[in-house]
Amino acid sequence: MKKTTLFIFGFLISFGLGFYVNTLVSNKNDNKSEIKQSNNKNNIKKEENMKLGAFSVSLNVKDIQVSKQFYENLGFSVFAGSLEKNYLIMKNENSLIGLFQGMFENNILTFNPGWDENANNIAKFDDVREIQRKLKSKGLKIDPEVDEKTSGPAGFMVTDPDGNVILIDQHR
Repeated sequence: MKKTTLFIFGFLISFGLGFYVNTLVSNKNDNKSEIKQSNNKNNIKKEENMKLGAFSVSLNVKDIQVSKQFYENLGFSVFAGSLEKNYLIMKNENSLIGLFQGMFENNILTFNPGWDENANNIAKFDDVREIQRKLKSKGLKIDPEVDEKTSGPAGFMVTDPDGNVILIDQHR
């Protein structure tokens, strides 16, 4: 019993000491990066982030009923879609997961410019064509491309270096 108590006490002291040292090191590094950023602020023009809209993961599922039940067990509920059409959008607070049976091969990261996570229109957003132009100017391969002479709903895909597909899908 005495050995167990000493072991637990030693573990707690080690954990506490490790946490304290980690906090000190983390704060020291944060201060260094703040100094670097403030020094570089005057010399470098910061590029504004693209407004990509709502984010979701679109999952290729084998059995949409089984997947629906699984994600409901995790606290998600059906937000949109149709079992008859083999797709559902599941929501848990701000998190969105699309379940798609037989529609594509791999999982896809999806962004919806112009929408928030509740599919409400956002007043200020970057149009899908503007996002496409920015990505192309950085050398990214877009496939398929959006016709830049059009307006309204459109979408394109880009693939990251590891083969993950990212869909930029504007609905308005």
